[in-house]
Amino acid sequence: MNRIDYTELLDWVLHKEVARPNAADSGTLSGHAAGEPFEKLVYRHLKGMYPENVFKQYEYLNDLYRNNPQCITVKDRMALFHSPVALFLLSRGDGATKNWNPQNIFEEKQNDTADILYQKEGYFELLDVKTRNVAKSAMAPNIISAYKVAQMCAILLDNGDFRNVSINYVEIDWRNEDKILKCVAAHYGNLFKARPDSLYINWASAMQIQFHVSDMDQTFTGDLEDWAKAYLRMFVASAKRRCDIMYRKYVLPFEKYV
Repeated sequence: MNRIDYTELLDWVLHKEVARPNAADSGTLSGHAAGEPFEKLVYRHLKGMYPENVFKQYEYLNDLYRNNPQCITVKDRMALFHSPVALFLLSRGDGATKNWNPQNIFEEKQNDTADILYQKEGYFELLDVKTRNVAKSAMAPNIISAYKVAQMCAILLDNGDFRNVSINYVEIDWRNEDKILKCVAAHYGNLFKARPDSLYINWASAMQIQFHVSDMDQTFTGDLEDWAKAYLRMFVASAKRRCDIMYRKYVLPFEKYV
């Protein structure tokens, strides 16, 4: 069950304004450049609402290791999570984990699973903030690696770890008004409420699941175990189709020459 009040968050962010990045530049804003100030705005609001529980992903890791100085090996630091799926989604690689120390702390990475993390008593609520320029028609953005989600589902099923993680998305639709960007609509979606067969995997774009949060299906009624099984059925079937296409297009016509 989610701990963040997303109804309150959507109501709060509606009509909020942020300074246009490089306000003197009238050029086109990239998605990341436009999204960053809104993501920071949401983070500051949630940090004020839940000061003891809301973190950036890298901040949580820094605090976790800093507050457990007796844990210096990779194994000991990994064990601090107590949740295999949270460990998979949030931790950095073995090398980075081993080399962490108070003078060599983590910094934010664009490929972190979560923009914002709510953590309390072993529960991890991941939130990504997506933005959309309503003045332009754009393809759905990359959301998360389909392969990463498949790995996550295997970990969930192998460990029965169904109560410790949720993955959530907020979309902020904005309009450019002179030197400010204004939120004109906001939407929420939970990945585990989306029917897996409704998720589009762009195999040509790093196997990314792509959708606009405002268009995200939210009709799945099963529990997380049901969702993980349904997702893996979809993923395996999709991967098999992709393999067949790759073989017929890129192998079969040329095999006779090899």
